[in-house]
Amino acid sequence: MSDATLQHRLRALGLQGAAGELDDLIALATKKRWGPTQMLEHVADIEERERSRRGLERRLSRSHLGPFKTIADYDWNWPTKIDRLLIEAAVGLHFFGAARNVVLVAPQGLGKTMIAQNIAHQAIVQGHSVLFTTAAQMLLDLGGQESSRALESRLRHYAKQSLLVVDEVGYLAFDNRNADLLFQVVSRRYERKSLVLTTNLAFKDWPSVFPNATCATALIDRVIHHADVIGIEGRSYRLREAEDAAKKDSPKPKK
Repeated sequence: MSDATLQHRLRALGLQGAAGELDDLIALATKKRWGPTQMLEHVADIEERERSRRGLERRLSRSHLGPFKTIADYDWNWPTKIDRLLIEAAVGLHFFGAARNVVLVAPQGLGKTMIAQNIAHQAIVQGHSVLFTTAAQMLLDLGGQESSRALESRLRHYAKQSLLVVDEVGYLAFDNRNADLLFQVVSRRYERKSLVLTTNLAFKDWPSVFPNATCATALIDRVIHHADVIGIEGRSYRLREAEDAAKKDSPKPKK
């Protein structure tokens, strides 16, 4: 049997890793004079690594996380108020096992989205299903469903993720319909699965996001009941970067 035929058969059996490394596998087995047991153990090792890699790629793709800066790049000295230990515990998923929530409260430009992305990525690496979305995207998706059955299917989609990250709550005001949809998502996850929210508003200001919604108080109650609420204060990173860039680009005074 040719190597090409064997490679094809291995792929047909789902042994993608062994098929991809077939030439190296045969060479290594010949060099080390492996017996059948050693050969099979090595094939098993290859397949475990390959399936772990593919699983990670699938979870990353399905999460819609996208590119992000790692927490190692976070400038802890820039905010005027920040609880580093609590944030590092959140990124380490210390809240996750008890179905607790994390709420990051900060003005624009202080890295709350970046922190949320790092929490999401750590959950993905540890094998959990994760969905990262903005509040606007999620509510546009839910509100666009054309039937009760379709809406129920999408609500289950948001409810079933091991970790749901909803970014930018509070940037837009929601009507009663959208407030009710957000309440349904939160309620379905309440005390079952963890939720990470980022918001630019203190909870006392949330009623301004849901000006006519009767569910606002109940929504806040379910979000914060089992939650680590992490506040960050200071000036915007992006504003600082823009100011630094402007200084670099400004013409130097003539001597």
